[in-house]
Amino acid sequence: MTTNILDGKALAEQLRTSFKERVSTLTALGQRPGLVVILVGEDAASQVYVRNKVNACEAAGMLSEKVVYPVDVDPAVVLARIAQLNADCRIHGILVQLPLPRHFDEAAILAAIAAEKDVDGFHAENVGALAQGQPRFIPCTPYGVMKMLEHAGIDPSGKEAVIVGRSNIVGKPMALLLLAKGATVTICHSKTRDLGFHTRRADILVAAVGKARMIGGDMIKPGAVVIDVGINRLPDGKLCGDVDFASCAQTAALITPVPGGVGPMTIAMLLANTIEAAERLAQRSPAPRRKVA
Repeated sequence: MTTNILDGKALAEQLRTSFKERVSTLTALGQRPGLVVILVGEDAASQVYVRNKVNACEAAGMLSEKVVYPVDVDPAVVLARIAQLNADCRIHGILVQLPLPRHFDEAAILAAIAAEKDVDGFHAENVGALAQGQPRFIPCTPYGVMKMLEHAGIDPSGKEAVIVGRSNIVGKPMALLLLAKGATVTICHSKTRDLGFHTRRADILVAAVGKARMIGGDMIKPGAVVIDVGINRLPDGKLCGDVDFASCAQTAALITPVPGGVGPMTIAMLLANTIEAAERLAQRSPAPRRKVA
């Protein structure tokens, strides 16, 4: 079977190019989209993610700011900064890079972000809206996956969708989005018996557990669409996903690579959410006064 690659990098570039016009229009209205990313500690992977997010914002013409704190910072300091950003009309999106150090209450930090600026879609209010089918912000990685399926002409309606992973960041919102599109959804996790039984039923398989190459080619239904959300670093320094690409590519009809698959789409949808936040504010704000010539 000929395997086609779902190229998230190429699609993300298309989307980011289209964002520039929206950003330009908003800037002319006095609502230049602004995103602040807060990073606590010096985790190498988090530093790379934050740098990529900031660079993507700047390339689209958006206002972007990175706030960095040492790993031992008092959580009260971060909460105070979030409160300031909530009140700053120049900022439309606030993102706290996860994971946080152990002395942080992660839920409290996420709850402190104003729901209308929670462009990651992790605030309880936004999670509830998504569950009700009326999302304000869709979590960026599942949002990116749905865009990839849409772009590839994959309609989830009536299909068996299996998600390996039940995190609040990917697994649970991914299930809600696929349900909303008419798929029959199964969520698998560490307690699931006979994982392969479930994955072999999947027309759409989403792997998001953070375990290198745990999904082998013998666990894939012929002709399935395989979305690999995982990103793992091997002992030799190379990156791989949760899916054994070499073996699964022999069976899947469509498959995402790692890197170059879901990762770029996650950043693209972060920009999309921030721009949408600015557009909503622009709709509520009066038009800026023009200078008299």
